Amino acid sequence: MFDSLLFDLMLVVLIGILSQWAAWRFRMPAIVVMSVAGLLVGPIFGWINPQESMGNLFSPIITFAVALILFEGSLNLDFKEIRGFNKPVLRIITVGAFIAWIAGSLAAYYVAGLSLSVAFIIGGLFIVTGPTVILPLLRQAKLKPRPAAILKWEGIVVDPFGALLAVFAFEFIRFVDGEVTLNSFLLFFAASIFAVLLGWGVAHILGVAFERGRVPEFLKSPVLFAVVIFTFVFSDEIMPQTGLLAVTAMGMTMANMHLTSIREIRHFKENISVLLISGIFVMLTASLNPKVLIEIFNSNIILYVLAMLFIVRPMSIWISTIGTDLTVKEKLLVGWIAPRGIVALTVSGYFATILFDYGYPDAERLTALTFALVFSTVVLHGFTIGPLAKKLNLTTTEESGILIVGGSRFAAEFAKSVKETGNEVLIIDRTWAGLTHARKLGLNSFVGDILSRKLDYELDLTPYRFMLAMSKIDTYNAHVCEDFEPELGADHLYQTAFHFNHENMSSAVSGGETLFTPAISIYELEDRINTGHVIRKTLITKQYSYTQYLRERDDKSILLYILRADGAIEFYTPDDELQAQAGDTVMSLTSPAKTIEKVKERLDVENGESQIPIEKIEEFFTK
Repeated sequence: MFDSLLFDLMLVVLIGILSQWAAWRFRMPAIVVMSVAGLLVGPIFGWINPQESMGNLFSPIITFAVALILFEGSLNLDFKEIRGFNKPVLRIITVGAFIAWIAGSLAAYYVAGLSLSVAFIIGGLFIVTGPTVILPLLRQAKLKPRPAAILKWEGIVVDPFGALLAVFAFEFIRFVDGEVTLNSFLLFFAASIFAVLLGWGVAHILGVAFERGRVPEFLKSPVLFAVVIFTFVFSDEIMPQTGLLAVTAMGMTMANMHLTSIREIRHFKENISVLLISGIFVMLTASLNPKVLIEIFNSNIILYVLAMLFIVRPMSIWISTIGTDLTVKEKLLVGWIAPRGIVALTVSGYFATILFDYGYPDAERLTALTFALVFSTVVLHGFTIGPLAKKLNLTTTEESGILIVGGSRFAAEFAKSVKETGNEVLIIDRTWAGLTHARKLGLNSFVGDILSRKLDYELDLTPYRFMLAMSKIDTYNAHVCEDFEPELGADHLYQTAFHFNHENMSSAVSGGETLFTPAISIYELEDRINTGHVIRKTLITKQYSYTQYLRERDDKSILLYILRADGAIEFYTPDDELQAQAGDTVMSLTSPAKTIEKVKERLDVENGESQIPIEKIEEFFTK
């Protein structure tokens, strides 16, 4: 009854997305969950076999998906962000990548038993470390800035070029093997230059059209999608295997044009990429032949994986970083962490088909080889990066960094008070205008949507232990807290009280803990700041106890947080009764009346009797 192509497609997409959700919910590498799910529905239980059911459509679907995934990845290669890299990063993404290519190819030839031609091609592909895998691991491990930056940018920069290196290696090997003449090889080289120019030209034409309003906003993403497919197919029809180069050049060009709509475009591409990666990965694993699974445990493949883990990767890092300021501990960590991701597996499947069609029978082993390397590195590196980083003392020591979502005036004043305590603080808002108050106060700020995973490419979130959702959209705040619960933990996520406190809204989403005592919405907090309320700090001492402070404080004041004597921060919530000890500082939002009273007392002491009317003092503080 369910034996149809439509059912197989539905199941592939459903399983892929459910795997992504399960990985997010249970803080596991998505690639591991998708691998297990694909194997269960495919070779283990035999429910589906996408390659058989799709027939001739299987290879084009994989090819289109790889093209879109590479375009989406290259759309993040803004050279402005890469400038200023220190020597270790530059060495690793150039010299290190080259050493990894040559050493990986030799390992595939001598250890895995592949022909030199296939080994040379697959060695180029395996230099990638997979940003879709490495970025979640970095958030989980909370590394110090330098090793985190090295691993992050190595994955982002090298990832799109692994497939391109494999393409050039493929054509070069065909030339060496005599399958193509020198003229044909030079023709391919010329076609590759044409592919780059095609991608560059199409990107500029499309970018100018976007900026001048020639394409309406609602059509920009669909037009971009169609043009990427056109560019890939057009280049590939002129010269096979150059389409990937064309779309990568197109993505890099658009990333460096700094288009005003680039964020919206990236958001759309992110959604498409998640869908494609999920579906394609399940398709590939579900299509595996049971014999391939058995072959994974072949001694040659196991030895190859071990060689890549313990010889090729460490050697490429240690040699390429000679003469740099990287410490031995940093080299050890970076030399161990290199998880291969979804791009490696999808592109490997793409080349396995092509190589087999061109008469390389050992290409059949590529899928087993790639799957073994991807699964092993993801599992081993995913579960060891945290403990190893702690053992090497390479985890961040920042315990109270605070990320504030929403750039209101109150949020800016609140962030200023946190900054003055010596703790790291950052305000993020979806609009430039929303960060006006933060910029006036000289605070660290960032324009972007915290719910977009593309933010991982642009912003390092590792120093921030707490997230405070203070935007003026209650449901958005709740969704932010829900989204980051698996990563930060529920006890590190807070949000301002709901503006409309009715059951339908509050029960629709769980969100984080409600901030402050008493709990009031961001609108009310904003109103108080605008009417002269200020954030005051009160030191608790043996002479001035916390009980006395609570008894004497203004009834209208809002308790915000306690700055502990050791520098840690604890936030007030309606459900928790915090207790302050001598040496702690209580931060509160207080009406100007208390401040006016203090000023009046000081003036009276200094002048015997204040000559300034109380009305003038009130007017000054309530402007």
